[in-house]
Amino acid sequence: MPAEPRLLLAAEERVRGRVSGVDGNAPVTQHSQHSPATRCGLVAVVGAPNAGKSTLVNALVGQKVAIVSPKAQTTRVRLMGVALEGETQLLLVDTPGIFEPRRRLDRAMVAAAWGGAEGADVIALVVDGKGGLGPKVTEIVGSLKERREPIYLVLNKVDLADKPKLLIHAEKLNAMLPFAETFFVSAQTGDGLPQLKRALAAAMPSGPWHYPEDQVSDASERALAAEVTREQLYLQLHAELPYASVVETEKFSERDDGSAEIHQQILVERVTQRAIVLGKGGARIREIGARARAELAVLLDRPVHLYLHVKVKPGWDEDRGVYRDIGLDWVE
Repeated sequence: MPAEPRLLLAAEERVRGRVSGVDGNAPVTQHSQHSPATRCGLVAVVGAPNAGKSTLVNALVGQKVAIVSPKAQTTRVRLMGVALEGETQLLLVDTPGIFEPRRRLDRAMVAAAWGGAEGADVIALVVDGKGGLGPKVTEIVGSLKERREPIYLVLNKVDLADKPKLLIHAEKLNAMLPFAETFFVSAQTGDGLPQLKRALAAAMPSGPWHYPEDQVSDASERALAAEVTREQLYLQLHAELPYASVVETEKFSERDDGSAEIHQQILVERVTQRAIVLGKGGARIREIGARARAELAVLLDRPVHLYLHVKVKPGWDEDRGVYRDIGLDWVE
């Protein structure tokens, strides 16, 4: 075994006294949705912004169900990925990052994060192993102390982190809150994910699956389309503009040839922001549309005709209708 995985396994044993609680060589059985052996449960994935929660959910599901970007606070609403592990269906709730809210949109996002943890069978706290323990992480840990659900600590980005520091982080966090399990993973490379996935599956209650075997998310195609376009805003635009914009899917229909026709509007707060999204001669909006269209064609498994327009709407983040359309509850 290479030195790095050996270090990670040793770290897990040091913190938890055991590796994962499940036999890593156990065979994976074929699924029977009506079998008495089936399990199904909810895993709330929480953490500070940019900890890698969405990347982790995508990796556990095995395909992209949540948008990701290097920028913090990319996830705005509660999204659920559906993963399979043997006879178990894992409902993975990808929540917005938990941070100190400064405006109504921030408060709605944080409320969605904590709301996503309600009714969970397991809460998975994802911590950026490279970033270390900052005030955001310690505040979240403090908020979790009163929770009755089993809480797993998932130290992510181990491929980028200093290995000895990972042990220190794990020990400090477990001193603050004795976690039921501690895992060292890289959602990007897949290191440690099989152990985490098997342990989550073993913790789920017995019961029938909630979704068909081939369903990977609870998001509608309409919502998925808006998220894919918003991801391109985050990836292609800089500074604060993505945070001052929102994507609404106004129309989603199917043409006679089976292709999808999607009309979306991108709301921004100022005229200058509209100019940035459009780009010189409309070059930027065409690139955003082209990349979003290509990804949607793969995700929807059919040709896509995507039409984008940019609208200036000052104070859109104070509009109840916008919150409803993007799936956030209005908060005072």
